[in-house]
Amino acid sequence: MKMLPHPLLTPILAAIWLLLNNSLAPGHIVLGLLLGWAIPLFTVHYWPEAVHIHKPLTLLRFMAVVLLDIVLANLVVARLILGRPQSLHPAFLKVPLELRSDLAIGLLANTICLTPGTVSARLSLDRRFLLVHALNAPDGGAVIATIKQRYEAPLKEVFEPC
Repeated sequence: MKMLPHPLLTPILAAIWLLLNNSLAPGHIVLGLLLGWAIPLFTVHYWPEAVHIHKPLTLLRFMAVVLLDIVLANLVVARLILGRPQSLHPAFLKVPLELRSDLAIGLLANTICLTPGTVSARLSLDRRFLLVHALNAPDGGAVIATIKQRYEAPLKEVFEPC
């Protein structure tokens, strides 16, 4: 077993620790680095596959898109709910998947859940479709196209290169 099983995860966890504590005190930095090292070390057996990030800049762009979409979707959902909720068109949508990696599919499903107005409901047994509930989808095809273009395509580039 490697002493640093997920080298990118260690500084990310340490940074999250420092952000949560809102402090750059030496003790918090040391504790953040210790947690960032220990958590991946003790959970390595639960990771289904090794994580290989093939395009880190695409991953950063993806994260920026998701954060922007979360903010904008919060505003849209608030307007829909406070406006005329009777005009909503909720729908279950069957999103075809090109992703095959467990990690990429999991990140896609979580991204959809993080974006207000959409929820991942079920992954098909053959892992080829993701059932998504949309709060307002008068054009289901447009919602599916948005999910595939904004979320699935970058995840495929990052985790599943050709």
